[in-house]
Amino acid sequence: MISSLVPASPEALDDAALHRLYAYPAVDRPYVRFNFIAAADGAATSGGLSAGLGNDGDKRIFTVLRRLADVVLVGAGTVRTEGYAGSLVDDDARSWRAEHGLAPHPAVAVISGSLDLDPSGGFFSSAPVRPLVLTSAGAPAARRAALARVADVVDCGMDTAEPSAVLAELGRRGLLRVLCEGGPAVLGGFTRADAVDELCLSISPLLAGGDGPRIAVGDSPEGAVALTLASLLLEDSALYTLYRRAS
Repeated sequence: MISSLVPASPEALDDAALHRLYAYPAVDRPYVRFNFIAAADGAATSGGLSAGLGNDGDKRIFTVLRRLADVVLVGAGTVRTEGYAGSLVDDDARSWRAEHGLAPHPAVAVISGSLDLDPSGGFFSSAPVRPLVLTSAGAPAARRAALARVADVVDCGMDTAEPSAVLAELGRRGLLRVLCEGGPAVLGGFTRADAVDELCLSISPLLAGGDGPRIAVGDSPEGAVALTLASLLLEDSALYTLYRRAS
């Protein structure tokens, strides 16, 4: 049972309430929402995977966030670690999306400046929609040719995939409701580019220990990015925060 602490509510939140809470604002440019989970001690993984930190409430919110998105955006490292093979939404989500004027399955995009991806892997071979690979002009030509057979490959910078160019490409395709699910390097890059609109951070009631990554890595931005707490939910001692970039 998920309850709301901010704003305070005595009632448990059903899926309809979660859809309202996480609804994207009306925008005319890509609106970037990041979704991460971390242990209470700051670890972003347990046993090498983020899935080891989640509970049922986190899975419910995860499902709602994907239902609402036009595109699921991930970094190549997340694809290699977490898999991402097959459908990212279930049949109920497909039906919900169709009823609300969305494509049955969100678009799927991966950021890979070096194109270090396996074109024969499950991410591509069992993709429910043709993936979009956002890369750099300097990526190896042989990898580009191999991936172009199974995905749309688009340059978004000279030496690396730049967040501004990534968002320009998503906007050109009409993919305005962006859900980015990792990894830490992507969040770090988008933070430096001041391109993060929201952060949905689940805090797991675990001390995971180890030397796993934080949810963001890389050089620090010139100044810290201020956020405002929009909502705080609770289930079984796990907290689910929704932060928005301060005006």
